[in-house]
Amino acid sequence: MSQPPRVAPRSPNEALKPVAPPAPPPKARKRRRSPFVGLLSGLFTTVLVLAGAVGGGIAYLDSRSKAPGPLAADRVLIIPKENGVTEIADLLQREGLIEHPWAFKVAAYTSGKAASLKAGEYLFKARASQKDILDVIAEGKAVEHSITIPEGLTSEQIIARLQQNDLLAGDINQVPREGQILPDTYKFQRGSTRQAMVDRMTRDQRRILNEVWAKRPADLPIKTPQELVILASIVEKETGRADERPRVAGVFINRLNRKMKLQSDPTIVYGLVGGKGTLGRGITRPEITQATPYNTYVIDGLPPGPIANPGRAALEAVVNHSRTKDLYFVADGSGGHAFAETLEQHNRNVARWRQVESARRDSGRPAADAGVDRAEPPPGPDQRTEAPAAGRPDSQAATAPDQSEPETYPVPGNRRAAAGQPVQAGAAGTRARAFDASEGTTRDPLLNKTFDLNSPKQVPQLKP
Repeated sequence: MSQPPRVAPRSPNEALKPVAPPAPPPKARKRRRSPFVGLLSGLFTTVLVLAGAVGGGIAYLDSRSKAPGPLAADRVLIIPKENGVTEIADLLQREGLIEHPWAFKVAAYTSGKAASLKAGEYLFKARASQKDILDVIAEGKAVEHSITIPEGLTSEQIIARLQQNDLLAGDINQVPREGQILPDTYKFQRGSTRQAMVDRMTRDQRRILNEVWAKRPADLPIKTPQELVILASIVEKETGRADERPRVAGVFINRLNRKMKLQSDPTIVYGLVGGKGTLGRGITRPEITQATPYNTYVIDGLPPGPIANPGRAALEAVVNHSRTKDLYFVADGSGGHAFAETLEQHNRNVARWRQVESARRDSGRPAADAGVDRAEPPPGPDQRTEAPAAGRPDSQAATAPDQSEPETYPVPGNRRAAAGQPVQAGAAGTRARAFDASEGTTRDPLLNKTFDLNSPKQVPQLKP
């Protein structure tokens, strides 16, 4: 606003008079505050206060959830199916894992894990915090159990093991064909289905078989993966020693190349009892010559199918068999076998095994249990005369059985010698000896490790 022009005083007195100050500017009109703005301001302040309180509460709960819990020792607890957050929280409190169920529920919802809690069997460590417990259940870190399927069991025997396991659930739709299951140790959670376990075992077998088959040598007299499983199953049943599998496989490969019968005792047993796996006694003379599709004393070449479920080591032993000229093997005194290229060498190995057993008896040590699932090896040189066995090629000629022997048939090339076995009921003055096919059990005569037929210093001298 422009100032009015100043008028010069007309006299000195007038100049001395004070000049009136200018009038103040007019005041602006005061506007009234809107009630809506006040309401918003109040709400915003309230929200800030509440947010601070909630944040502080969450921070407090978070610190408490990470604090050690009341559990004094490790504890396994089963969370049932279809339990919600409330039921789980109450269960945890009853079992002494948490102190306040409401705090567990708040932590579950605020962390977003309330919908992820899973039923199962869980291991909780001593002094586990509430957060640790919540994480274990939400992530489904259930306890893992294991079941071991030994090599050499039949499919029927394996299915029986699965049926007997109370931690598994459900039925098995169909018993897999022989040789389709991979023996191994398998991990599983409580409540896993038996059918899922079977599917896993058969799937692993196909994978391993394809891997091993791809590495086979060109001169292997095995034409299909199925034939590989068949021969591997025989090797698996003939020896339980890992270091011997390639050499045992080499014996059968050599026999196949020479068109010789395999003459494996386990094939006789499978032809008689199938998937049951064991006779429970020694093989008798009529059973040796009994024609079955699996009896490799009667048929040429491989049987029509596997006689058990071989493990990976047995499959690889066939593919990577020892390059020897061995055609025979018999048990030695160390838990393994003595191998021979000729029948003469084999007969001497059998005689030495008989001497080992005789020395065992003379020393007062108990003889092995009466065997099962095995036929007796040929008598020693002092007990028989050389003659080709009926139905066998001359190159595989065996000794004719002593007519005084009872119903246990002497055969070459079997896995375990039977000399020195306890006398079985029979004609006066006769001996019926067989041996155990169960490696490592109380019925196993090869647990005696006093002598080693492959080490001359440890072998007793033959009687003249």
